[in-house]
Amino acid sequence: MHLRGFRIHPGWFSAEDQRALVADLRQVLTKAPLFQPITPRGHKMSVRMSAAGKYGWITDRKGYRYSKVHPQGMHWPAIPDRVMDAWYALANCPREPECCLINWYSEDARMGLHQDRDEADFDCPVLSISLGDDALFRMGNVERGGKTESVWLRSGDVVVMGGDARLRFHGVDRIRFGSSTLLSKGGRINLTLRVVT
Repeated sequence: MHLRGFRIHPGWFSAEDQRALVADLRQVLTKAPLFQPITPRGHKMSVRMSAAGKYGWITDRKGYRYSKVHPQGMHWPAIPDRVMDAWYALANCPREPECCLINWYSEDARMGLHQDRDEADFDCPVLSISLGDDALFRMGNVERGGKTESVWLRSGDVVVMGGDARLRFHGVDRIRFGSSTLLSKGGRINLTLRVVT
């Protein structure tokens, strides 16, 4: 499915692969625990996050940026093979991702409309993997404002944001809490793979 240049692959990960991927992520998060970022203006973000790969994305009073270390000082663990396999199959990019951002959405979490523009190479896509509860994903334009379009993303769905969609505004308006049994306590995990440099 294509919407506004976003390539959406419904159910790309099977139920079995989703369970295996959650187990992989638990291993990552034992080495790089989830943290709650603070925006440069001092507001706590509603999502909790971590990362895998050479870089993680962080935000604090100093601003938004990529960092080679977790806020607690440790290096990020390697990106799990199952996640890399999705990149190789769908990204159509000669470069490997340097960051797998891990966002965990609780019942009330959301992500406002934003552009992914902290990376150096916009020729490389951002690849997004949804796990757990359904999320209402909103897609906008390259410039802020104007008409938007929304679609429900379900567990196992993969979205590729490349080409015309690479710099489009996008966000998550809400979570349909309890719509999936993948995560024992509910919620949604979103993985985004990016080339940083």
